[in-house]
Amino acid sequence: MRALVQRVVEASVLVKGQEVGRIGPGLVVFLGFAGDDEDSDSLFLVEKTVNLRIFADSENRFNRSALDVGAELLLVSQFTLYADTRKGRRPDFNRAAGAEQAREAYEKAVELFRNTGLTVATGRFQEYMQVLLQNDGPVTIMLDSADRNRPRRG
Repeated sequence: MRALVQRVVEASVLVKGQEVGRIGPGLVVFLGFAGDDEDSDSLFLVEKTVNLRIFADSENRFNRSALDVGAELLLVSQFTLYADTRKGRRPDFNRAAGAEQAREAYEKAVELFRNTGLTVATGRFQEYMQVLLQNDGPVTIMLDSADRNRPRRG
């Protein structure tokens, strides 16, 4: 599972010209699911995302998390996070989970994020969306649940 996390001043998502989700200060989290993801991948990324210290403290240092500041979250499914561009010019999405598997994983992830107590808005799964955001910083961080199994050095 992958999450592209962007700290924002505000963000919204439109489907067919209609706003379906809006947040104030917080995080836009684009979520992508792989075919071999398990529940533990979602648990890891939700925990990592809401506890990631990317909000400034009184000394303007990254010392506060989304939980610490009561950030709002906008969750958007995005299978393109699994694009493989190593060969040719057209991205390959074979590692991305199929639609039904990804829908289930997305719905579970949304539930896990809501269980944190933070305000959560969402896009719509498998819909063409327009995401409008005002990046704050800018701060943009890629998270991958596979990283938890990799050594930190070497």
